Amino acid sequence: MTGLGKRVLKAMDEAIAIARGDLDPSTYRVHVPPSIDVKTVRRKTRLTQADFSARFGVPLATLRDWEQKRRAPEGSARVLLTVIDREPEAVERALASASGRRT
Repeated sequence: MTGLGKRVLKAMDEAIAIARGDLDPSTYRVHVPPSIDVKTVRRKTRLTQADFSARFGVPLATLRDWEQKRRAPEGSARVLLTVIDREPEAVERALASASGRRT
């Protein structure tokens, strides 16, 4: 893994911990966007809704609600979607590593 990939994974872990309330946000500078275009993020990955759902662990119904603007992702979901938007391979590596799979 490259230095950038390691930094992205570390930042993602810290952002998720802050969003969950496990870390004190005053000690970190994290920018969580106020909104995110989920359909655009998914289309950048060139995945169908079903494939995106399976790959990143987002329930398919939730993904559809986000894309159709019936609901909006909050907190750690926005963080995850931001990282997927910018570094999808880093998220895939982290998830594969967590499940014991190799990429």
